[in-house]
Amino acid sequence: MSTKAKIMHYTLKYRHFFKGQLRPEVIDKNTSIEKLRRDCDETAVRFFKQIPGITFKPSDYPNFYAEWVEIDDAPEEKAVLYFHGGGFVMGNARSHRNIVGNFVKHLGIKALVFDYRLAPEHPAPAAVNDSAAIYSWLLEQGYQPEKIAFVGDSAGGGIALATLLKCKDNGIPLPGVCATFSPCIDMTISGESHKTRVKADPCTPKGANETYLGYYVGNGDPRHPYASPLFGDLTGIPPLIIQVGNNETLRDDSTRFAKKAKESGVEVEMKVWQGMFHCFPLLAPMFPEAIAAMEEVCQFVRKKLQD
Repeated sequence: MSTKAKIMHYTLKYRHFFKGQLRPEVIDKNTSIEKLRRDCDETAVRFFKQIPGITFKPSDYPNFYAEWVEIDDAPEEKAVLYFHGGGFVMGNARSHRNIVGNFVKHLGIKALVFDYRLAPEHPAPAAVNDSAAIYSWLLEQGYQPEKIAFVGDSAGGGIALATLLKCKDNGIPLPGVCATFSPCIDMTISGESHKTRVKADPCTPKGANETYLGYYVGNGDPRHPYASPLFGDLTGIPPLIIQVGNNETLRDDSTRFAKKAKESGVEVEMKVWQGMFHCFPLLAPMFPEAIAAMEEVCQFVRKKLQD
């Protein structure tokens, strides 16, 4: 099968997963959030299979559920704090455990994934406050900040970046590296790709961005850095790697953030993959592009945690 044919095959498969099984064709205020959450949990378990050699263990964190996703022979002193995706309104540690397990298998470092509070019941900055709190707990457990990586996909990527800004503001030592897959960074939805990539994006039903991001902002300021880290002061944040597909509406969130971060003196490795869709590296090893993107992220994270 040619590369073009493989891309089409997995784009169609992903489109079926997101639109045919997980989400309706149109998302608006009449869409049941509770049903979306149930469908998300059930479908993620069916689509992302358990990874051999990966184990799950509830953590001792007292304020909300979090679990360790572990692999044998992982270094004890290193850890990933993983921020799950789900449009700010869906997802949890259990629904994402096999996604995180796949990442852990490739990376070789254990991860802590956690249930931050979801919108619309808990709009921004609730998720960021939860994230900063559990990161602070990790530091209290004896993990050194330079041996911790923040990793997030989609909405979780945006929360990870916003958490960096909150930690910086609060004087909390920052992690050694941050990696994001297709992060959602701009609640004002001002990127051109929200218009130009609508037809190409297999993962974003009509109205989804407007609805989910509206729930997340609530009555707050969509330009506040803890909601939209694109508008924050990025100086001093740790080395960053971003992977994004050209065929997604969130593409320009990533490209604009990377540009601003570089101008702020941050080390940034940014790649836009032609023909690729939302969070495609998480599907490694299904096709070569996902494998290559995942390996780029893992190499970057390993190097920064060794520096």
